[in-house]
Amino acid sequence: MNNEFQDLPHKRLSTKTLIASNSQNSTAKISLEDPAISIMTDFNYVRPFLISATASIAEINDKMIACGVRLLFVTENDDVLLGLVTYNDIFGEKPVRYVQEHGGQRDDITTQDIMTPLNQLEVLQLSGISRARIGDILKTIRNSGRQHLLVVEEQGHEGEKVITGLFSSTQMEKQLGITIEISPRANTFSDLKQALTS
Repeated sequence: MNNEFQDLPHKRLSTKTLIASNSQNSTAKISLEDPAISIMTDFNYVRPFLISATASIAEINDKMIACGVRLLFVTENDDVLLGLVTYNDIFGEKPVRYVQEHGGQRDDITTQDIMTPLNQLEVLQLSGISRARIGDILKTIRNSGRQHLLVVEEQGHEGEKVITGLFSSTQMEKQLGITIEISPRANTFSDLKQALTS
């Protein structure tokens, strides 16, 4: 049976050899006319980082620092998505509001208290961005009121959705060399009330 396989050609490395790295592409200059897919973080190649719904704010922050990210997916044991938590969720208004409404200390807050739950997440269909340009994504991010856009595709016969990618405003800022102003958006009744009274 071994006769069916071949010994592939191989050689020694030269002294001028680099390691392929996602970070090398993260600073490459892009234009608004480039294909949107070229700036999408593709989870088929880049592992998303997960955290449990019961993690503390300190644990969320530590994991973000260790992983070098500003967004973590909140999941159950079998990787079923519950929501997501971002850097702004732990250092913005959410912890303050939670303590005001529920009492306790900031250290008592867990991921599930400040995350954006699944039913509030808006996503782009992978099939819908095949012809989109980076400028289209930029406009969508600006108008969404969010710093990240998730990309999903349907798999299987039952229409199960799988998150396959992510667009990040921070990443776009680095590569476009601009500051992205994101429109404030009321996501809850208290957000709406605050927006109307400010």
